[in-house]
Amino acid sequence: MCGIMGYIGNGEAVPVIIDGLSKLEYRGYDSAGIAIYQNNKLQVTKKKGRLAEMVNALGEQPRADIGIGHTRWATHGIPSDANAHPHFDCHERIAVVHNGIIENYATLRNHLILEGHDFISETDTEVMAHLIEKYYTDSLEQAVREALTHVYGSFAIAVISSDEPDKIIAAKKDSPLIVGIGEGENYVASDIPAILGRTNQVYILEDREFVVLTPDTITITDFAGNPIDKRIFQVDWDPIAAEKGGYDHFMLKEIHEQPAALRQTLAGQVQDGMVNLTEPGLNEIFKDCEKIYMVACGTAYHAGLVGRLAIEKLARIPVETDIASEFRYRDILWNPHSVMIVVSQSGETADTLAALREAKRQGIKVLAVTNVVGSSV
Repeated sequence: MCGIMGYIGNGEAVPVIIDGLSKLEYRGYDSAGIAIYQNNKLQVTKKKGRLAEMVNALGEQPRADIGIGHTRWATHGIPSDANAHPHFDCHERIAVVHNGIIENYATLRNHLILEGHDFISETDTEVMAHLIEKYYTDSLEQAVREALTHVYGSFAIAVISSDEPDKIIAAKKDSPLIVGIGEGENYVASDIPAILGRTNQVYILEDREFVVLTPDTITITDFAGNPIDKRIFQVDWDPIAAEKGGYDHFMLKEIHEQPAALRQTLAGQVQDGMVNLTEPGLNEIFKDCEKIYMVACGTAYHAGLVGRLAIEKLARIPVETDIASEFRYRDILWNPHSVMIVVSQSGETADTLAALREAKRQGIKVLAVTNVVGSSV
């Protein structure tokens, strides 16, 4: 899980991107980097460590009106300056940031090396930069579209080029990506909190959606180029509530906010001292339910263990609690009268998402518990 932030507009790109990355650092803190267009070329600054290390390396913030940034949680390649994003093509004309895993990167990398491409990192993401370079002639948009046809896995990407410094190209599949709508400026990010305080109007991109951003326009299509008419999501969150709220860590904030979070979640659902879940539609979901699968990872899995005891005691429905990374590889004896409950704080846990998608393929009803509106879950 990594964080992406991009800006294009009439303002100052660097402070906007750094501010956005600071709100996405929970998604990864092994390294951070930024790419901007300045003096007719792309300039990249990236450092191993927390975002502050990159900001210190950047020094006096340069002026630019377009840029992309990244905060990394290492998957392919150790945390290092070289493995930090953004990644260049051979001629440093194209810069890419990426959240996800490119599953066929090793095969693509070998083919590209044989064609003469030079790699400087151990990451799967660098393959994307070189693929785009391979297919680039006179249109960055078309080069990215072509590159995506050769990639397998999960990704949310943002791309800029010194040859076309008037646009950001972005696309997503199985990793989160949102577009913030401004006036004379637009944003792309992994999560809504990154742009809160700057705009409250966003597009939440769905899988296989492709976007071209300029300061004044946002064009959304599918990967094949067919136009998509999307609804604007109006964010009504308190920006302060979406951040640490004075606590030293997000974990401390979440622990202390549990009573308030529970009250807010159940607000309007308590009648005569009893919780009534008719309006959210849960009665229909659990109608004729014979078994519940509760699937999650990490601390969410432990929450599921507690939930299992409560559900079995109160609802008298058998519950099977599983770690998603193991559940997704089991040969499940699916019961058509089952319900799956997935629990994911971020809504982006890869194994949990894989289990959810398999349950849907099997026709199983799925209920998700998550903290993030607009997440993949």
